[in-house]
Amino acid sequence: MSVVEQYARARILTDADQLQVDLGAVPVVLRYDPDADPRSVRVGLPGPHEWTFSRALLEQGLDAPVSSGQVRVWPCGRVQAIVEFHSAQGVSVVQFETKALTRFLRRTYTAEPVAG
Repeated sequence: MSVVEQYARARILTDADQLQVDLGAVPVVLRYDPDADPRSVRVGLPGPHEWTFSRALLEQGLDAPVSSGQVRVWPCGRVQAIVEFHSAQGVSVVQFETKALTRFLRRTYTAEPVAG
């Protein structure tokens, strides 16, 4: 098994939402495919929204604020982390439990590319 896929619950805020209604936690998919790109992870938000960015950025952002291109990651207190995505459509701020991201990252380091 080379692909790591993990579902997590997250709160999503976006400046495109005019109503600013808190819908609570929503399912988000975290994905790592070492065969496709061993240095990147993907975050799939509800709908057709998927972001690909550096696994190192996600890992570093759990300890201190970091950014690269249109993605920013930073710790939020002791148990949460924020991943912020910028696009032409606006900004989406996704709040995760740090332990879910840490568990996902640990699993990515044990995944190996499929020999072929």
